[in-house]
Order: sequence, then C-alpha cells, then structure tokens
Amino acid sequence: MQGHKRGDLEQEHHPEAIRRRLQGGNAGQSLPDAILGGIDGCVTTFAVVSGAFGAGFSATVALVLGFANLLADGFSMAISNYEAIKAQREHVDGVRRDEHHHIDVIPDGEREEIRQIFIAKGFKGEVLEQVVETICSDRELWVETMLREEHGLQTEGLSPLRSGLVTFAAFLVVGAVPLLPYAVPGLATNTQFLASLALAGVMFFLIGMGKSLVYHQPVLASGVRTLLMGGAAAGLAFLTGHLAQALFGVGL
Repeated sequence: MQGHKRGDLEQEHHPEAIRRRLQGGNAGQSLPDAILGGIDGCVTTFAVVSGAFGAGFSATVALVLGFANLLADGFSMAISNYEAIKAQREHVDGVRRDEHHHIDVIPDGEREEIRQIFIAKGFKGEVLEQVVETICSDRELWVETMLREEHGLQTEGLSPLRSGLVTFAAFLVVGAVPLLPYAVPGLATNTQFLASLALAGVMFFLIGMGKSLVYHQPVLASGVRTLLMGGAAAGLAFLTGHLAQALFGVGL
C-alpha cells in the first residue's frame, strides 16, 4: 500500500504533471462554494421540514414552505457570497494600485521590502540579491509578490459571479433533496418525514466527505461531523415547531 502511495506521489510530482497542475490554477476554487451552498441548502430545507412536522403542518404546507425558503435563502446566500468576493477583489485591486504608486514614488523602499521578505525566508548573499533583482525587474511580478507576501492577499481565482452561481446552484440542488418525499402523493406524513430524514442524512454525510477533499480531513470523521451538525439544526427546528404547536395550537 505504501509503495502504491509513493508511486502516485511520484506521478503527481513529475515535471509535466506539476506544470499542468499549476497551469490549471484555480480549477478547484468552486468546490468550497459548492460545499458551502450544499450544506446550507440542506440544513435550511430540512429544518423547515422538521419544523413543519413538529408543528403538525400538512405535507402541502411543508412543501410550500420548503420551496419558498429554498429559493429565497438560496438567492440571499448567493448574493451575499457574490458581494463578499466582489469586495475582496476590489480590496485587492486597491492595494495593487497602492503598490504601483509606491514603486513609482519610493522604488528603493519597495525593493528593500522584497529583500526583507526573502531574508525572512532564509535567502542571503548573492542568491538573495539575484532573487531581488529578478523580481524587481518585472513590475507586475514585483507587485503581485508584494500583494501575496506583504499583505497576505489571494490574487487569483476571485470571481464574484462564479462564486454566486455555484453557491446558488448547490443550494438548490442539495436543498431540494429533503423535499422530494413531500412531492410524492399517497405517502403518510410519518413516512414522508422519515424518508426526508434519511435523504437529508445521506446528503449531510456525502457533503462532509466532499468537504474532506477540500480541507484534507479524514473522510469518515468529516462526514459524521457534518451529519451531526445538520442533525442538530433539524432537531432544533423540530423542537421549535413542536413547542409552537403546543403553545399556540398551530397546525394544519
């Protein structure tokens, strides 16, 4: 097994494989947005279903409330993600303009910043001066290095529209799954809820496993943790609906 893993790593670190991976850039940038949207979509709709069941609402009411929340909350989340990424990109652009201005006004000071950055990385002597000269001979490289190293900013893969659309799509697709049993005619209310519960549990677990690919976590632990998180949200919604029904006598 260990030899197989070593062989895979050697293939991934072949010069041509490295070149393709680096040129691919941010191909996986959309995955966190999809995971975020999927988790929130499933939590949102199943919480609505649980609350409706706990309150004694009919399947029709649960379905209507579920789809209404699915669209409204999904759109709200997509817009929020869009605005957040847009603000981040605008901040990066502003800092980039400042760095260009600094290079125009105090190039020696900006060059010294590059030198200090790479001294901290362990470079020294002639190698250090070669690195500084190479970076500072290319103005765009110079600025991008300052953005990443001095300001700690991500300068690539910031697409507000893509992030918003991916979040919205994942929210809708995953969030619709717990509602499917309520769209099947002829099922008893308890059966619809239990089927929705099972589907939501599967989705939470699968999303957690997918999340492990992004954050390099143990697959099983990540799946179970996300399942417990979703279950806690659904349980809270169920208890709230049940309490509301007991206090106010709501129910259809």
